[in-house]
Amino acid sequence: MGNTSSDGPPRSRFHTAVLIFLAVLAVAAPARAFDLESRVKEFTLDNGLKVLVLERAGSPTFAAHISFKVGSVEESSGHTGAAHMLEHMLFKGTTSLGTLDWRKERPLLDKVNRLGDALDKARLRGENADALKKLEAELAAAQAEQKTYIESEVYSRLYQAEGGVGFNAGTSKDTTNYIIRLPVEKLRLWAEIESQRLKDAVFREYYSERDVVREERRSSYENQPSGKLYERFLAAAFIAHPYGWPIIGWESDLATLPLSEMERFYKTWYVPNNTVIAIVGAAPFDEVKNVVTRHFGAIPAKPLPDRVVTSEPAQGGERRVTVESDANPTFMMGFHKPTWPDRDDQVFEVIHNLLADGRSSRLKKSLVYERKVAVSVETWEAPGSRYPNLFVVSGDPRLPHTVADVERAVWDELEKLKREPVSERELTKVINNIEADLIRGMASDYGMARLLASYQQIAGDWREALRAIEKVKSVTAADIMRVATTYLTRGNMTMATLTQVKK
Repeated sequence: MGNTSSDGPPRSRFHTAVLIFLAVLAVAAPARAFDLESRVKEFTLDNGLKVLVLERAGSPTFAAHISFKVGSVEESSGHTGAAHMLEHMLFKGTTSLGTLDWRKERPLLDKVNRLGDALDKARLRGENADALKKLEAELAAAQAEQKTYIESEVYSRLYQAEGGVGFNAGTSKDTTNYIIRLPVEKLRLWAEIESQRLKDAVFREYYSERDVVREERRSSYENQPSGKLYERFLAAAFIAHPYGWPIIGWESDLATLPLSEMERFYKTWYVPNNTVIAIVGAAPFDEVKNVVTRHFGAIPAKPLPDRVVTSEPAQGGERRVTVESDANPTFMMGFHKPTWPDRDDQVFEVIHNLLADGRSSRLKKSLVYERKVAVSVETWEAPGSRYPNLFVVSGDPRLPHTVADVERAVWDELEKLKREPVSERELTKVINNIEADLIRGMASDYGMARLLASYQQIAGDWREALRAIEKVKSVTAADIMRVATTYLTRGNMTMATLTQVKK
């Protein structure tokens, strides 16, 4: 099992899902013989749980993707990292899984939680070192006693014993997802296990797991130059919207993140009417419907809170942030942009491919191979897709050139987009390359399950994926000039630079 916070430079998972989906569509069905809309079947339980099923011939297995429409964007100030921390806690078991004797473990769990809460409050009050050491020793002793009744990594070992592969979870800005691939005869087992996690989760080992997450933060962000740069980049680009907060949370929040916030988050967002399940593979639709209804149907729906999120104000001028580290210089420059389903989002998909997809793309051809000012240059989208986001250009200068040299060269290409229409030949080539990339994708059952769940949660309807390539193919040279002129401006830019400082 691996838990991932999914907070880093790769392009949006939502757009990656577009590529995976269209690859399957193109490979599986030349000349549109593959009618996906008629093959994906769906049903909604009375409690609001949405289920998407695609039966596919081949391996006698199925991929399951459970998606909750909750991510770090739903957190509150002072409680950052809650969504990711809760993802970790849902691997700790239930009253029947993860324990050797629940009757004996429960009072010890209560004792650990009381002591952990008392220690957190003492730290917040600033109590003296002796008082803190006493509480720390009492907590450690209680944890050691409880541990004698805990069965660790129970889900991983159980699924592995039953032929499961790819068991994992991930938290993003927008969603939290749990995945597994299993032999088709294990469908009932999967449904029983996963439904119990929604009904009967036990948050054991909370305080020790919180320390694990804090160490993850130190190793991936505070002690990792690229992670620190990305974190500071987003914090500078988003001054109001929670997209500027790190998924893993700020250290000061994690240090005393209360267990009560985990319980609130779980009860609020991990409800059937906030959940999409996608099943792709050899599992028959009727069996999936019967099994899911039997195991998930009795979980009660709950009213969801209003998703009130502060809107990011117009940038109103360029912003720059510098991170000093004993590492090679690099940079990220981001431009605020709309997201799906705004047409300009599809225009940016074309701009991305035009600028940085392949050796012959404009940025790579000019900066890497001709002018030789950069070792690498990329474009991508960050940090989510539910709300307006960023179009990002990043790169590494080639010695003796500097970040400033690369930035000037990037601006040369961006300005060219604004004043010179892309030729019909180049635009056709770019769109053909997009389609060719999709065809080469050859998605797995899991890739399709992820696609269906992602579109259902973010776009509100998985069928929006069917329209993606047609929207991309409708992009014109005038669209590219308009979008570049509107968004790729210095007043709309945040620039984050990693400056090398020798220790």
